[in-house]
Amino acid sequence: MKQSFALLAVVALLSQTFALPFVGSVNQKQHYITQLVQVPDRGNLGVDLCPTCIQFTDQAIDVLLNIILNSGVVGTCGTLCSALATKTGSQALGAVCNILCDVVGIEEFVKLLQKADLDPIYFCELLKTCAINDNGDAKITTFSVSPSSGPQGTFRIDFGYTSMNGTGTGEIVLEVMTVDGIPVESGFIHELAQAGNYTSSFSLKAQPDPNCDPSQGPCEQWIPGDYDVKIAICNGECGSKHPHSQTYDEGMTNFTITN
Repeated sequence: MKQSFALLAVVALLSQTFALPFVGSVNQKQHYITQLVQVPDRGNLGVDLCPTCIQFTDQAIDVLLNIILNSGVVGTCGTLCSALATKTGSQALGAVCNILCDVVGIEEFVKLLQKADLDPIYFCELLKTCAINDNGDAKITTFSVSPSSGPQGTFRIDFGYTSMNGTGTGEIVLEVMTVDGIPVESGFIHELAQAGNYTSSFSLKAQPDPNCDPSQGPCEQWIPGDYDVKIAICNGECGSKHPHSQTYDEGMTNFTITN
């Protein structure tokens, strides 16, 4: 019973702390794309630690590996996770770390972190907080941007797919090929799904961000022209070479910014 309360507390911490989408590697452009409508609930029962684990690992794995590398012998879950909280300035990250580390113990936790090699989804599968389905499939059925042409502003991206055998834990990645070549992309966690038809919608804010810091990299200006949009739905992290990873399907569409 105490463990159930602890897991519920972790989920609450996640919703308050990790509001950004899972992106594999964080960059200042990720906020251009946000998810409007989640893929429908897949029938998970009880507390679902999978998205909690993936989003935590996406933010913490690099710091954890550096702590392990620099300290040598970590000692306990409490020692490692306290160091994470100190390094990141986030007590929430430290709390989630403690819960996940306690599942397997410090030695196994460190071993799995090193084995995952910066792949959050694979790490959470190794930790057994995310389910695996290596026989899954997905075929994109719809992919469009509306309006198809218009001035700078907000564009809606609609996406649908069908699966005959269900899907494994993975991600949906959206990439916009901009006129000036500045990469704009974002990834969203895609949990285990049963066979069926699914849809999701995203919002693309195609206008210059006044908060973009040019010292951290070039800022997208969304100049007039044609923009290709690519989507990929994957088992595991898209592009990963680890087990339980593959690209189910990819799609391409486009839109035009007029002024």
